[in-house]
Amino acid sequence: MDTRKVQVTGGSTFTVSIPKEWATENGVEAGTEVAFYPDGESLLLSPRRGDEAVEGSLDIGDLHGRDLTRAVVTMYVSGFDVIHLETDQITADQRRSVRDATQALVGLEVVEETGENVVLQDLLDSGQLSVHNAVTRMRLIATTMLADAVEALIEDDDELAADVIERDDDVDRLWFMVSRVFRSTLRNPGAAAEIGLGREACFDYHSSARQLERIADHSSKIATIALDLGEIPEEVAEALTALHEDSVAVVEESMDAFLEDDSGRATRLANQAREDVEALDEHTRTVDDEIRELDDAHQAQFLGLVVDSLSRTADYGGNIAETALQKAAPRP
Repeated sequence: MDTRKVQVTGGSTFTVSIPKEWATENGVEAGTEVAFYPDGESLLLSPRRGDEAVEGSLDIGDLHGRDLTRAVVTMYVSGFDVIHLETDQITADQRRSVRDATQALVGLEVVEETGENVVLQDLLDSGQLSVHNAVTRMRLIATTMLADAVEALIEDDDELAADVIERDDDVDRLWFMVSRVFRSTLRNPGAAAEIGLGREACFDYHSSARQLERIADHSSKIATIALDLGEIPEEVAEALTALHEDSVAVVEESMDAFLEDDSGRATRLANQAREDVEALDEHTRTVDDEIRELDDAHQAQFLGLVVDSLSRTADYGGNIAETALQKAAPRP
């Protein structure tokens, strides 16, 4: 750690020197503009880079299918505004994989294509992105997916199950966007200023978004099981409906706590959600025991997975409640 003393010049101006080694490494010299960003009791300094886009290149010669799609997603989440994909000759399959990736990401578009190069660019201004709106939208989609997945299972509705599986892509798109914004705030304090959230708040939103993305994944898993199973016994359907209601109640209560501005109310809601998770564990064991008694072993196995997904959903809600408690806690 390097320390400096604050000095007063001209009777009213506070000045402080910056370490020469840091300045040299970051291209700061006489005449260079630097930006200051208030962050609570801290003041962050960063070299002023202007509005130039962050560009990155990737050799995709050995990347195909999902590996290529994941590579594009990784560069997007890492914060590149312009992504150059290069190889000796881009195949039709690679172009399809790139298109799949862009469709799964908010704001990313193909802006140039040649036989050896594809250029992708994020066309959204960071200031236009609302992490708060993205997370609240994820909440609505994920909880609706869960309700529809359980209904599809109980009603043996393959069309509804297929629709739930498709909606998982919508949650993923929002999750990748939140991750991109969060990582940007870690690297650049100006990014946090643009979106109007502190870096600690961005971390809390990112953490909660991760739990919602997992809930959507389990909803999709239940929907996939619904496609494989036929009708289920009425008593089991009633038990799963009740377990779903208890599970989603934890998520809703936890999200209410997380989004609550009143710290006292947020703490009460979050603590209640944590207690509800513990109570749900006993409910889960009861339903699981009931399913184990089914004569159809194949059906019992898959319904056991459904119970596990509903239980995990409550656990993810509990994780959101923990984040809400930290968010509501007094600042040191």
